[in-house]
Amino acid sequence: MQDFLIQNGGIIWRLVVALLLGMLIGAERVFAHKEAGMGTHAMVAMGSALFVIVSEILTQKYAGVSSLDPSKIASQIVVGIGFLGAGTIIVHGGKLSGLTTAGGLWVTAGIGTAAGFGLLILASISTVLVLLVIIIINMLEKPLRRRIDNRDSSRVIRDGGDS
Repeated sequence: MQDFLIQNGGIIWRLVVALLLGMLIGAERVFAHKEAGMGTHAMVAMGSALFVIVSEILTQKYAGVSSLDPSKIASQIVVGIGFLGAGTIIVHGGKLSGLTTAGGLWVTAGIGTAAGFGLLILASISTVLVLLVIIIINMLEKPLRRRIDNRDSSRVIRDGGDS
């Protein structure tokens, strides 16, 4: 076990960093009372990192095989996460919800992919930027949404509720 950890410390570190960065984004989603929280984002980031690491290992192992292109594994992360993200988008009463969560899952996959390739600083900076975007936009949007909701509800009351 110790030999495994010594030989694969870099790979394990990439997985752990991806997991932790995904958890950070998921924590913000928990504070925002969203369904896809820490566990979901952690698994998306770590899963993406794992696919990239597998892709790297296969590239090294099968370097002479021309018909094998392990880089396709990383490209399929985008497609797979797009499908997962689409499942978080819900239309209810004419309003869309889940778009930020879907975008968060997609960018979390990108962060995991970066971590998987060993681009840990890029993954970390991306995480900070995502958190800043989500937190700052939420702070800016809340008062705007309240104003819009108040204006819309007063219009409904004034108009007698019929549109």
